[in-house]
Amino acid sequence: MLKNLKFMLLRKRLFQLLMVPAVALTVVSCKKNNDIEEIIDPPGSTVLNGTLNADRTLTADQVWTLKGYVFVPDGVTLTIEPGTTVVSDVSDKGALCIERGGKIIAEGTADKPIVFTSGKPVGSRSRGDWGGIVILGKATTNRTSTPVIEGGLDRLYGGTDDDDNSGVLKYVRIEYAGIAAFSNSEINALTLGAVGRGTTIENVQVAYANDDAFEFFGGTVNAKYLISFATSDDDFDFDFGYRGKIQFAVALRDPSIEDTDAGNGVESDNDGSGSNAEPFTRPELSNFTWVGPNQSSPNGFLNYGNRWRRSTRFSVRNSIIMGWPKGGFSIESDETATALKTGLSEFRNNIVQASTDIFRSNSNILNSADLETKALEDGCLKFTNAAEINLTDPFNRSNPNMLPAPGSPALSGADFTGIDSYFTTTDYIGAFG
Repeated sequence: MLKNLKFMLLRKRLFQLLMVPAVALTVVSCKKNNDIEEIIDPPGSTVLNGTLNADRTLTADQVWTLKGYVFVPDGVTLTIEPGTTVVSDVSDKGALCIERGGKIIAEGTADKPIVFTSGKPVGSRSRGDWGGIVILGKATTNRTSTPVIEGGLDRLYGGTDDDDNSGVLKYVRIEYAGIAAFSNSEINALTLGAVGRGTTIENVQVAYANDDAFEFFGGTVNAKYLISFATSDDDFDFDFGYRGKIQFAVALRDPSIEDTDAGNGVESDNDGSGSNAEPFTRPELSNFTWVGPNQSSPNGFLNYGNRWRRSTRFSVRNSIIMGWPKGGFSIESDETATALKTGLSEFRNNIVQASTDIFRSNSNILNSADLETKALEDGCLKFTNAAEINLTDPFNRSNPNMLPAPGSPALSGADFTGIDSYFTTTDYIGAFG
């Protein structure tokens, strides 16, 4: 319960901080050449570029600037002190990439979060002002060869060590990130490529992401206490055999922010072709609250609370899906439907509401009516009106409150039978009790 209280306080603190972005820094621009790796600036400089050739510590008494793509290679550790602010060069948009074998130790606190943000002045920052954070590990994927991470970084990820340790991200805020290197190849706010379960990811907020907030390509990393606020594309994206566990997470959408790729609370694939490559993508999720805009977006690009497609598998328990304009819980392939029908996937003890198509399927293995019947048999609750879920003020984007009000069905009904010990047991459904 203490951890849950800390998360509630963190939510309040992070959203307060979100409204007062970190101090801006004016920097001198120069041409970026990502094909040439320059040695990073001398230790006295607060501008980072190229590849680190030794361990480095970023201190809280300075504002640090990412100039272009910055790489932390095998054997090198980047340590960031609590309360440190890292910004991006304005014209030479930055990104931080932790390569296989490299480490990041970014361990902030609730009172002193580590902030990665735009280098533009406060008031002029916007989504896509810089790249984001990319962490690459040595855990398994379902690719037959070692893949290259998207986003123009030209770095490999993956291996055979599911216990691989890429470091720590705790109490970290990532703002205004996400750039496209070229079509369908983006740097997301936080990209995790084959990151192993030895890595610690807790209390991380992504705000105003220009693409996905959190994207997982394979790997086994676990996470707790994640926030995605006002993302343009997907809040959580899983692919290439990701098999980690995530608990206590929030997604809150802004109807004025949308992406032509159609944004979802979750988008998950086994791979782009829907093959049966192993290991199957199968995230295990509990105590999520996915809050859609509760209205249509101006161009109609905001989609579903959960979108499970292309042979993916999943476990979703004790969570809330509400306010999504086109559907709540959606499955989109025969293979995905078969896995749910046979018990390889599960959707249990969840609360589901949407403007249309609360339960949606395009498969004859489980059609939409079958999907709803199974969900209700597995302890789920269906509501046609978001107000019936009775959260305090979930759609308030300047001061959200997702606590269940007295009498809310979310105050009870959680079930952790047979679930992994990584998950903290709660009575309540959703991220907050």
